[in-house]
Amino acid sequence: MSEINSDAVGERIRQSFARQGAMRTLGAELTSVSKGVVEIEMPFDEKLTQQHGILHAGVISAALDAACTYSAYTMIAPDVSLLTIEFKVNLMSPGKGERFLFRGEITKPGSTIVVADGRGYAIGDGPAKLIASMTSTMMAVRGREGISG
Repeated sequence: MSEINSDAVGERIRQSFARQGAMRTLGAELTSVSKGVVEIEMPFDEKLTQQHGILHAGVISAALDAACTYSAYTMIAPDVSLLTIEFKVNLMSPGKGERFLFRGEITKPGSTIVVADGRGYAIGDGPAKLIASMTSTMMAVRGREGISG
């Protein structure tokens, strides 16, 4: 793999994240980008809850998927895109908090398949509470029309 300029990588990820209608709908913000690790935060919003008033599992999964995928983008060449091909989510605690933090971190980089792990945290008046974990697998996509960074 060729050397990757971290400033250029961060900007590419920020531009890509800005095009994500789903993350915009969730009110999610890209808050940290470093090699192999990306963090996304979002405020609590009642519109994103399930019937018990806690953050919906689908919302948690979507945010963790984005965090894991963008963590993989920090490790690949600029001409490569990624698509999630599999993930597993463990919901560990109710999604109750004022804000939520979703962190994706590379477990196994690769030129074709990348594996990342994610953790979701509820942030409130006490210490951050782990609410979910994800293991995600992405495949590299090269030269496919309509799919780019």
